[in-house]
Amino acid sequence: MTTQTQTEPPFVPLRRSSWATKRTPLWVFGAIGVLVVAGFLVALSVRPSQSQQASDLRGYFGDVTTGAGSCAAALRDSMTSYQAVAGGDTAELATAKSIVGYGATNCEVASNESLSDFANYQVTESLDSLHLAAADNDVITWAFDATRYQQDMLTALAAPNAPAPGAALGPDLAALNAERAAIDRIWNAARTSTGDATPLPNLTAQAQAGQNASGVTG
Repeated sequence: MTTQTQTEPPFVPLRRSSWATKRTPLWVFGAIGVLVVAGFLVALSVRPSQSQQASDLRGYFGDVTTGAGSCAAALRDSMTSYQAVAGGDTAELATAKSIVGYGATNCEVASNESLSDFANYQVTESLDSLHLAAADNDVITWAFDATRYQQDMLTALAAPNAPAPGAALGPDLAALNAERAAIDRIWNAARTSTGDATPLPNLTAQAQAGQNASGVTG
């Protein structure tokens, strides 16, 4: 009887068990936990106190005044001069045009170095939770609104007849008032949070008895 010659290689069963995996030592997880707790404790230790925030807020308000104060003062001068002419003092017309024209230019970010610097202002880290960066953006928008409003006054002063009281009322004044109110809400909330009683930077129009000629209350 002839035995058949085997031409195929012998069958080798596949390995069913996977290679052994190297397990992470338990002490590694313990070390990670310690680092997490330590980081949390450090964060708590550097959290600013209320008194520190109040001090920083006063410094912040000073920086706002430095940045936007010249525009605010120019706006008040423009309104005072405009009101004089609107009240019948036509001899002041040329002076009013000069003052209001200067005020409009002084509230342009590109023309006012202090405003331009404030446009890049960074709020100190201790005040991050008070949303002051949003207020800073609103201050720049307020300056744009102040420019447009003073341009309204210039248009009224250039009319053939002296402007009547309230002639400069319009959408730009409404936008100016709304922006100022939004800023004040953030600032007042910051003062309440820190317990600080520092007066807010003055972005308001100059008030007259009751209501001024341009319809802005103090």
